[in-house]
Amino acid sequence: MLKLMITAAASNSGKTAVTCGLLSLLKRKGLDPCAFKCGPDYIDPMFHRSVLGISSNNLDVFLAGEEGIKDVFARNIIGHGAAVCEGVMGFYDGVQDYEGTKTGDYASAYHVANLLEIPAVLVVRPKGAALTLAAVIKGVAQFREQSRICGVIFNDCSEMYYRMYAPAIEEASGIPVLGFLPHMEEADFESRHLGLMTAEEIDDLAERIDRIGQKMEETIDLDRLFAVVGADDADDIEETVFTGAASCDSEAKVRIAVAKDEAFNFIYADTITALEDAGAEIVYFSPLRDAALPEGICGMYLPGGYPELYGKQLSENSSMRSSILKAVKAGLPTIAECGGFLYLSTVLEDAEGNNWPMVGALPGHGSNAGKLVRFGYGHISADQDSLLLRKGEQVPVHEFHYWDTTADGSDMTLTKMSTGRQWNFGYAGDTLYAGFPHLYIAGGGLAERFVSACRK
Repeated sequence: MLKLMITAAASNSGKTAVTCGLLSLLKRKGLDPCAFKCGPDYIDPMFHRSVLGISSNNLDVFLAGEEGIKDVFARNIIGHGAAVCEGVMGFYDGVQDYEGTKTGDYASAYHVANLLEIPAVLVVRPKGAALTLAAVIKGVAQFREQSRICGVIFNDCSEMYYRMYAPAIEEASGIPVLGFLPHMEEADFESRHLGLMTAEEIDDLAERIDRIGQKMEETIDLDRLFAVVGADDADDIEETVFTGAASCDSEAKVRIAVAKDEAFNFIYADTITALEDAGAEIVYFSPLRDAALPEGICGMYLPGGYPELYGKQLSENSSMRSSILKAVKAGLPTIAECGGFLYLSTVLEDAEGNNWPMVGALPGHGSNAGKLVRFGYGHISADQDSLLLRKGEQVPVHEFHYWDTTADGSDMTLTKMSTGRQWNFGYAGDTLYAGFPHLYIAGGGLAERFVSACRK
């Protein structure tokens, strides 16, 4: 089986374009690939899914733990001929000072590659350098023992440059140069304040990625790639036994409504799997277009996304706002993260500075802070039991948003991983979790707690 990670020395090197192009190429070759993303990013897996038509799973050591990501990987590679994991940031960039460690590479792409024992291919933009690239590549490859760096792909690189410098760079670095991706307009994906535009917002994304894959078939030595990652037999599909949670089929399924549309789509694939394993029947709905919540539901999940881009449309759907307000007030078990939390508030400022009435289940006026707010990993805790948290326990979270609110809440405490700084946030009760931090619902028994509350 082909297993590899696409990584880089820094962000903005083109990991997503190369990953998606490679997935498209492997799919065309009949390997039926699956995809993964290191870290907590929601958007890159959407790009993977646009190629494959199946979910791409996150591998985040901080949120899921080492055994957790091993289970995620094992569970999702079964039946596939290739597994491609996209790295995060630079290869060694992770959490600083985690539980007393000083290495700085905890939860990095390097950490994931070593845990899963998969080789890594480095994506490099060569512009502005020639032989010096060999020093960079060699430095990344030798920075840690068993770095697993086994090859290099040049991105945004002309054929002339590749033919002129690739042999010398390979000889000097000792790392095989496997090919290149030339400059392609298709590979320039537009960004905004939370990263790339979502896959659903790019009308011709599938066609663009297919063209990238076609070009990579001409410019990447696929046979050599298979050789250096140790996957000579592409048909040798590994059978791996998943050791995670068993499905809860002994009781009736509990219907949980999950918001999913252009405004709300930051959902980990493992969240849905974990809820289903715990006994949930997932029913998707659109706060943008549907008139009311689905019938017969026992719980609701409002994930993050871009509600600030759809303030007018969300506000004008007054029947949905009324339906959600009535449900929350009546005690429907509800999880509302980040964008979902802002949607439950009273007023939301859109990207143009206009203010729109929202659900009104919580106080607060959401507006653009003009910068990242409370960015990064942390642990949350509470002084009393609630829907998801138990008194005194710590739950890992990730926070990443540009909008803030005048009423952040104070029912829980967040301790930031990098600095130890603490602040109160959010709203927590027997039937509610609402706040900016994103949870890893698949871990720590959170899915089981939520489904149990919904069942009641």
